[in-house]
Parts: sequence; structure tokens; C-alpha cells
Amino acid sequence: MKTSNDRIIGQEIVDDRESVTFGANRDKDFSQEPMCLSGRGVTRVFRTGRITTVAVDHVDFDFHKGELISIVGESGSGKTTLSKMLLGLLEPTDGHIFFHDKLRDISSGHKRRQYWKGIQAIFQDPFSSYNQFHKIDSVLLDCINMRGGKSLPKDQKIEMMTEACSFVNLKFAELTNKYPFELSGGQMQRLMIARIFLLKPDILLADEPTSMIDACSRATILDMLLNLRNETGMTVIFITHDIGLAYYISDSVYIMEHGKFVESGPADKVILDPQAPYTKRLISDVPKIHEAWDLSTVG
Repeated sequence: MKTSNDRIIGQEIVDDRESVTFGANRDKDFSQEPMCLSGRGVTRVFRTGRITTVAVDHVDFDFHKGELISIVGESGSGKTTLSKMLLGLLEPTDGHIFFHDKLRDISSGHKRRQYWKGIQAIFQDPFSSYNQFHKIDSVLLDCINMRGGKSLPKDQKIEMMTEACSFVNLKFAELTNKYPFELSGGQMQRLMIARIFLLKPDILLADEPTSMIDACSRATILDMLLNLRNETGMTVIFITHDIGLAYYISDSVYIMEHGKFVESGPADKVILDPQAPYTKRLISDVPKIHEAWDLSTVG
């Protein structure tokens, strides 16, 4: 079990008697900030013949402006299905989702596009996130056009794309006229963040954005996401199975098991004083470098 003198970083607990710089803003009370996305009784049921699967089971949530939230759970817990409902890619079977305190309406293509101006995503697999036949210039120009910049002079568009690439430590001059498949996985993920920099949505949903890239790139991507949150004030919803990573970066944590939130609250409260047995098990499964690993529960 983690003590107050331990530090959890990315599936590893490290003993640390000195102060820790977290990615999260531990001192801020986000409940005083405007609500940007909330849900009441949100449910998703899948039916195949006579088989019924409840993927998300009557969950409630409140996400505030500028807050960084992690939704943590193992594979099959329902977190990805929930993220698809938040993005409007799936409709809830039951319950309601509210966007800026108003009942979300994505009943038409126009309304859905308007909603997507306010919420964007970075997905787990960077290789499937792009149309590989569209050049990088086109990918970035689409973002500028979506924000109403279609009529801007070409020089100004190039300046905006250069600034966005620079934010993620890429050089636009080296990317222009290239296709996404000519980039590495890490470069693709950074380009996804450059897109978000141009779009500046109210909410960013990051679904396991670092799980398919190497450790060095992983730290860089996380740092860029945190800088983006701090610079633009957007809300970030982080979908992950890594409870150590969630503790490091999050203001609030929601623990998901079998489609339900079994525990939620400020990251310090949920991780340092867990109440749900499932949360305690997730924490106990985090390897500790100064202890022998207990592999007896591994199947």
C-alpha cells in the first residue's frame, strides 16, 4: 500500500521524502469553476441476438473548466465505451449528457459538427488516426478552416501551422508535403497535439495516448498535454489503465469497474485513502521497485 512518503509515477511507486512536482493542480478547487461536461445516469447497452451486455451502467460525472480528470479501469471496464459517448460517436441507451449546463443535442450533422468544435480527441493508435492519403499540410489546414480561418491569407496560415508544430517540438518546414506514414509514432502523436493547439477545443479527451509509443516519447507527450492544458485552460479527460500515471497528472480520478464508477474524487483522496476494494487492488498491483514483486495473482 502506498504511504504519504511514496510517489507513484507510471506504474511504479518510488519512495520520496522530498516534495514532488505533480502535473496536477492540487491546490485548486475546480468545483468553483464552470461545468463543461456532465452526465446523469449515462448507460450503454449492447444487444447481440439474445445476449445483452451492459458496457456502461448508470454513471454520473461532473467535469469542470480547466480540470484534468482521469478515468481509470482495466480492459473491459467500460471506459472506452464511455469516451465514445462523450465524443458523440455512440448514443447513450439511457441517461443524459450535458454540455456547458445544457442538454447535449447532436441530433443532426450540423449540430454534431458544432459539438465537435468544443470537444476533440487524441486516440491510442496514432497510425489509425490519420487518413494516410492526406498530406500533413491538409491535416493542419482542416483545423484552421474548422475554426473559421478559411479566408485567412496563406502566409498567416503557414505562420499558424508553424507555431502549432513548434509547440510540440516539430518543424513545419520539415513536415510540409509529407504524408503521415512518413512520420514515427511519436511524431504522429505530437502532430495530433498540434491539431488540438490549432483547434483549441473546450475539452480534450485523451484515450490511452501514450500506450503505443516508447518511454521517452511518452514523457514528452504527457508534458505537452499538460502544457496545453495550462496554456489554453481546456478540460482534459484522460482515459487510462495506469493508476500511477493517473495520480501523477490528475486533479480528479474516477475508478471504473464493470461499467460503474466505484470511486471518484480528488486524486489525493482516491489514491492515498482508497475505499473501494477494486481501487485498493489496482494500487496493490502497481510494482514497487524496492520490494519483490508478487506475481501470485498473475494468470
